[in-house]
Amino acid sequence: MADTTTKESLIRFLARQPILTPERRLFGYEILARYGPENYCRETNEAQSNVKVMDELFLMGIRTMTEGLPAFVNCTREFLVGDLLTLMPCDLVVGEILETVKPDKEVLAACTRMKDAGYRLALDDYIDSPEIRPLLEFADFVKIDVLTTRYEEQERLVRLCHTHGIPALAEKVETYQQFQRCKEIGYDYFQGYFFCRPQMVKRKSLPVNKAVYLRLLQAANEHEFKIGLVAEQLKKDPAISYRLLRYLNSPWFGFRGQINSIPYALTLLGELALRKWISVVAVAALGDSVSADLLRLPLLRAMFCEQIAEQIGMADEANDLFLLGLLSVMDVLLNMSMEDVLAQLPVNGEITHALRGRPSRYRSIFEIVLDYESGTWEQLSEASREIGLKEELLPELYLHSVTWVAEVLNDSVVGDPVEP
Repeated sequence: MADTTTKESLIRFLARQPILTPERRLFGYEILARYGPENYCRETNEAQSNVKVMDELFLMGIRTMTEGLPAFVNCTREFLVGDLLTLMPCDLVVGEILETVKPDKEVLAACTRMKDAGYRLALDDYIDSPEIRPLLEFADFVKIDVLTTRYEEQERLVRLCHTHGIPALAEKVETYQQFQRCKEIGYDYFQGYFFCRPQMVKRKSLPVNKAVYLRLLQAANEHEFKIGLVAEQLKKDPAISYRLLRYLNSPWFGFRGQINSIPYALTLLGELALRKWISVVAVAALGDSVSADLLRLPLLRAMFCEQIAEQIGMADEANDLFLLGLLSVMDVLLNMSMEDVLAQLPVNGEITHALRGRPSRYRSIFEIVLDYESGTWEQLSEASREIGLKEELLPELYLHSVTWVAEVLNDSVVGDPVEP
């Protein structure tokens, strides 16, 4: 049967999973992709028939998705042998050879072509064996599944990689404790959601300055917005006042003349913009002990939640969903349990239930965000149908969220104050 799939009928999905250095700095992303109901890696005949669609998607989408950082892209045997990796710029992508690919003559020849053309290759879920060992000659990265590989074997594999001058990447690192152990083994890079799960601590109170930010966050998200209360809290921290003035004086707003007073600045922004700005800056300040790279996740979740809310008739609650996204990793930013965070920041019941994993209208939206992040496409489709969301809208909403986060962080709005 001829392939009748058209560019217009394809639902194109891109999600990303961070790859981090030992210092928890962003190195790159693994790109999770899907065309319609399938992943982008198809059988050869279908893959070839969709070359133009793939070309457009990756050239226009991946650079936005990764903010110019390396994009690790899964390669089946057909993808590799068909030279489909060459559809993407070699300085931007790393071809991730799946563990199911056996190094026969065609595969090794394809690897040679890719390396000669300047492409980097990674071996996914590497298990050492004489059969697979020839691929090490072409590898720029080796990924090791820490959940399925014994500790002693991980140590041996990392030494093997380093003997060949190849960085070792620990994938499926899910807890802070796993991250620490992997660092001890000597991994060079790390992938997984370990930074979303806090280390267990006993402390239940916050330093005074962080308590101010929590109160600001609460004030910004009260049902009845009281600008006087916000101004009062702003006075208690000169840094956040400076950030507000710097924000409004940036070319992005285009205000004529300088803005030099906090009350005047508050009136210029307007209630909705002010609520969002305070939420973003307060979360950034609360997480001032972590890498700015780790702020991308709560900001991305916040904007993604908000946009989904607007698409399903919940625009009046979009600000609450934005707050939900921000708070979803607050336990990590504050090195506290989520229960302790919620105890110090009273929020409405829908947000609380969602953050605790309990059924709620907000949890349904949050589950979609989590499914998109992890590339669990079947669950995503079902969850979207349940809340009446058009699934084909999600890629655009996600890319918009990614772009917004990049703009926020690049503006230094959430960073440490610098000299004007």
